[in-house]
Amino acid sequence: MDATRANDQLEPIEKAGRDELSALQLARLQATLLHAYTTVPHYQRKFDQAGVHPRDCRSLADLAKFPFTTKADLRENYPYGMFAVPMQQIVRIHASSGTTGKPTVVGYSRQDIDTWANVMARSMRAGGIRSTDIVHVSFGYGLFTGGLGAHYGGERLGAAVIPFGGGQTERQVQLIVDFKPDAIMATPSYMLAIADEIERQGTDPRSTSLRIGHFGAEPWTDSMRKQIEERLNIQALDLYGLSEIIGPGVAMECIETKDGPTIWEDHFLPEIIDPVSGAVQADGEPGELVFTTLTKEALPMIRYRTRDLTRLLPGTARSMRRMARITGRSDDMLIIRGVNVFPSQIEERILTVAELAPHYVIEVSREGALDRMDVLVELKPLHAKLSATERNVVKGKLEHAVKAYCGVTAQVRIVDVGAVERSVGKAKRVIDKRPKI
Repeated sequence: MDATRANDQLEPIEKAGRDELSALQLARLQATLLHAYTTVPHYQRKFDQAGVHPRDCRSLADLAKFPFTTKADLRENYPYGMFAVPMQQIVRIHASSGTTGKPTVVGYSRQDIDTWANVMARSMRAGGIRSTDIVHVSFGYGLFTGGLGAHYGGERLGAAVIPFGGGQTERQVQLIVDFKPDAIMATPSYMLAIADEIERQGTDPRSTSLRIGHFGAEPWTDSMRKQIEERLNIQALDLYGLSEIIGPGVAMECIETKDGPTIWEDHFLPEIIDPVSGAVQADGEPGELVFTTLTKEALPMIRYRTRDLTRLLPGTARSMRRMARITGRSDDMLIIRGVNVFPSQIEERILTVAELAPHYVIEVSREGALDRMDVLVELKPLHAKLSATERNVVKGKLEHAVKAYCGVTAQVRIVDVGAVERSVGKAKRVIDKRPKI
């Protein structure tokens, strides 16, 4: 078998039985705990305070004895305090945007970069991309991990990579038409912006060469998947990752089943916990996703709280477990007059109204002692010329749908096509104007 075809074959571990996988996980977990404890003062202090030592981990269940790691821990040790190798061994540094404080900094050794390329290549292959394909990367390059993660994974797979990055949507469309890529990788909201631009240029989005899209970096719904697939005539698959764990490539939806991302459990050990109590939940129960890295050298993460809300499900296309679609985040949940509301719930309702596009912003403010939630949402181009009376009917549909589904009152404001700012990275869905307590 030639090297190109070999890149398109499953790795043995993807088909391994549970016992074999668990044995590998335990060996790697024990090594990771010892590595973190002996090289990172933060972990040594936290383990000691919790009264646990790496030698106390004799089974996978023993991981629950160890303390969680949070984004706050990374910020408190800014910039390099969580690194487990000397700076001379760091070959790459990425960081978050720092919009809620100091950025979280992640470092990679040469081995980590190799691991990342491998799990991304595995992810892309699981999602239907082959070594003979051309892949257009619209994830942002730079400190954001999306672009370079997809880039290195595509090259490791053997595909031809177009490293465009985010922005310059008009030119993106030109190159999609001219270069004829087979696959595209982007945030789902930006993919819809690309579809809008294709239509603006007078071309049918269904007529491009694209057959597959891998989308991630923000929560998205099955309704949005359906809309992307119908507008562009492609298969849309869910790519999951986060910088603190490695970047994109932590989990990937398999094209055979399209039933939620398979977690690459030989590298990333998942748990689901109760977001309030921290208690570990059984597979199938909803809660917050927690990861422990099993093969990372420069920045081992022990029980990192992702704040993503999901469930763990049995494997299907692969023997490793899957994660259900992210329903929201435990830290971006809105509390409106005592009711818990997630942006994804609002998005689901928007997508049930035929005249509305999935471009929206939720503004939360306070009138006196009461919260107010405004939803600014665009019309689809096809309905851009609706009269004021017709817009009021559409507004009423969405307000009723939100009230019935979420249990809160929303003030809907229908805006013109293009009025909601487009994002080339993670879409900013919520603007909270309430006074800080």
